[in-house]
Amino acid sequence: MATKKKKNPLFGAAVLKRSFQLRGEDGGPGFQFVYEGVLRDLGVTDEEVDKYLEDHRAEIEAAVRGKR
Repeated sequence: MATKKKKNPLFGAAVLKRSFQLRGEDGGPGFQFVYEGVLRDLGVTDEEVDKYLEDHRAEIEAAVRGKR
């Protein structure tokens, strides 16, 4: 039986954040509501997400564009 690779919660949060940024919706109340809930549920901070996004930009951009 193959084991599933555990997903990095920072990756998911970074993809969500970048998706909203690309649509220009990252300052709206809808984004804030969803994003803050995701951060809380995943146990990560916005600062950690920003750092991860900075360090893994190409991977995040590819995922946002559906090329992952």
